[in-house]
Amino acid sequence: MFVETKLTTAEIKKLLTERLEEMGFTPKNASDEMFYKACAGVVRKILTEKHNHFMAESKAKGRKQTYYLCMEFLLGRSLKNSIYNLNLAPEFQEALKEMGVKMENLFELEPDAGLGNGGLGRLAACFMDALATCGYPAIGYSILYEFGIFKQKIIDGWQSELPDNWLPGGEVWLERVPEQTVDVNFGGKVEEFWDYGYHHVLYKDYTTVKAVPYDIMISGYDGKGVSMLRVWSAQSSAIDMDAFNRGDYVKAFGQDSNAEAISKVLYPNDNHPAGKNLRLRQQYFLVSASVADIVRRHMDLYGTLENFAEKNAIHINDTHPALAIPELMRILLDECGYPWDKAWTIVCNTFAYTNHTVMSEALECWNEDMFRTLLPRIYQIVVEINNRFCRQLSEHFHLDGYTVSRMAIIHDHSIRMANLSIVGSHSVNGVSALHSEILKNDLFHDFYKIQPYKFCSVTNGIASRRWLYQSNPRLTNLIKDLIGDGFLHDMEKLKKLLPYQNDKQVLEQLAKIKLENKKDFAAYIKEQTGQIIDPNSIFDVQVKRLHEYKRQHLNALHILSLYNELKTNPHANIQPTTFIFGAKAAPGYYMAKQIIKFICSLGEMIENDPQVRDILKIVYLEDYRVTLSELLMPASEISEQISLAGTEASGTGNMKLMLNGAVTLGTWDGANVEIGEAVGPDNIFVFGMRTPEVNQLKSSGYYPNEIYLGNPVLKQAIDQIGSNIAGDAFQPISDSLKNSDPYMVLRDFESYDKVRRLALSTYQNDQTRWQKMSLVNIAQSGYFCADRAIQEYAHTIWNLD
Repeated sequence: MFVETKLTTAEIKKLLTERLEEMGFTPKNASDEMFYKACAGVVRKILTEKHNHFMAESKAKGRKQTYYLCMEFLLGRSLKNSIYNLNLAPEFQEALKEMGVKMENLFELEPDAGLGNGGLGRLAACFMDALATCGYPAIGYSILYEFGIFKQKIIDGWQSELPDNWLPGGEVWLERVPEQTVDVNFGGKVEEFWDYGYHHVLYKDYTTVKAVPYDIMISGYDGKGVSMLRVWSAQSSAIDMDAFNRGDYVKAFGQDSNAEAISKVLYPNDNHPAGKNLRLRQQYFLVSASVADIVRRHMDLYGTLENFAEKNAIHINDTHPALAIPELMRILLDECGYPWDKAWTIVCNTFAYTNHTVMSEALECWNEDMFRTLLPRIYQIVVEINNRFCRQLSEHFHLDGYTVSRMAIIHDHSIRMANLSIVGSHSVNGVSALHSEILKNDLFHDFYKIQPYKFCSVTNGIASRRWLYQSNPRLTNLIKDLIGDGFLHDMEKLKKLLPYQNDKQVLEQLAKIKLENKKDFAAYIKEQTGQIIDPNSIFDVQVKRLHEYKRQHLNALHILSLYNELKTNPHANIQPTTFIFGAKAAPGYYMAKQIIKFICSLGEMIENDPQVRDILKIVYLEDYRVTLSELLMPASEISEQISLAGTEASGTGNMKLMLNGAVTLGTWDGANVEIGEAVGPDNIFVFGMRTPEVNQLKSSGYYPNEIYLGNPVLKQAIDQIGSNIAGDAFQPISDSLKNSDPYMVLRDFESYDKVRRLALSTYQNDQTRWQKMSLVNIAQSGYFCADRAIQEYAHTIWNLD
């Protein structure tokens, strides 16, 4: 059986042959694409059987179930991840080789699953892997987006968005479960009445959208546990027959397109009312279908909701699924007849909430009128939650009206989803130590003062095996040779590498591995783009979402200053450097798109200058995604984590880069703090203001124009940005830096310049020290594995066995 024994090469060949025959092919006439589908089918069957066995065992023991709700899961490719996690890579490789097929070619045929954007979705995917690895029964819920975030195309330096049609090639991992379809209702009106002392709600004239579930299996390492990700596809429930009979076919089937738009595209542009409306519809669609599914599963097993909170932990990853709180209240009140107080106790004991932003302007709010029209019953319940909470604040905690208005869920015709998430959850956590302190002391300080027991911290983690064992085999083999393979089960065992930090032979091997990985990446870049990069230059990497607070423009501004220095002094002793960027900008984020174009134009200007191009090089990675990350991380040497202190909640790219031996160059922000504490001050490059300094400067008044006028290096660079970078002018960027500089780029520039030069000179002049720093980072990266994070959630938040 798949569940109990490890498959041999011969058994895998047999299964692949049978699968191909079911598809109408033989191994001799099947294409690589058919072999890919056959492999995926075999792996999916293995995972499904393991999952069924794992869940049956969990149910028999009455184990508590975790449900993880997130609007996105950035899975990347599943075939390679699953084969490696099942520890079947050698067997599959040999079986395919005997059938005349290269396993690596099949991996390349799979598109990245287009279900996520950046860190939020990647974290959710890592957590599903870790939940399975740690043996916890878990189901994730999201939406089956037909088109992902978008495919980024850089045309003449400008970002263009193309449809990310990932389903062809990706749907082989999906198992449709139509018998568990759920009705989700929008609009309509609510009538209430009392009968013999019981409150009744009549909801009518609504529009129904069908939520059809599709399941994806996600293996933990060694295949012990298997998580399931259930994603919902939106389908119309009916057509307008009156319009159809009149011949108005567009109107008759208009419901189809309106309903199915819900699961068409991840993150519609919400710069206009239609986009906001669709985004709210997506969020309710997700939670209504998911909560109904969770309740069905519980009732099938226990037949009562009395023990619902005892047996289920529902986690809200960011505020997007916050409507799950009033949706469960609706089911308990309207469908099960629970009194308010009892229903509310069940809800609060069930939900937990992770916050992912420290910036108040990024906290999600909805227009009250739009909310009321689209979700009339949910609106009534939110109003009642708000009224009772505000009354409690006034009568029990004796808070003044101004404080109550700050904490209210509904205020000034706006519904605040973060406040709803806090009020309806028993736990609120940040995702790094610094972030969690900011939540308690600043962003949610009012809530923390009255309910301090709700707040805790769980630093993010990554699926470490994916970025080491799967992506960096050279480094993995060296580590196995030095300390054995126990680290694959417990990444904290990487600390056993620390005694080798002064072993010259090991450090030389580490340097050789990095160089070979850099050569591989350079070959990939040449093949894909025609760009030639020097593997002997240092690879300085900043890959993440494009946002002003992440300060890609600080990086680019400094590169421009180095360019100007070389133009003035061609013999300046600057370490040859390849600066690698990868980032997508939100379609409606004008300044972010300007920054992408600025970076690309700067790269063009450098490339066209023979005096400079052998020393400085910019590579902008188009359509940065999980699969590209797996290629880049093993080749990276400097990890740029340069957000303004107090703005980045955590970051996870910093952890992947650290794991692969890159040295962090960053501010004391997010998880950089814990990275710095883990490796010690000699093994990280820290610059810039700390969070209290930032807050003090904001309070006292920040005047970037004074810095601009007082620093000739900055003034020259900013003037160039506004007038001529490879024939392009970027006035919005230069004006922003001079006049407002919301993320204090100019204030941190001198410190950044000093520390970056130190990093480059260390690499140039003391390779032994650099490789020692690299080894210490690898050795101390185990803490940042998602396994550790999930254990903390399990014990401190979800109360799992």
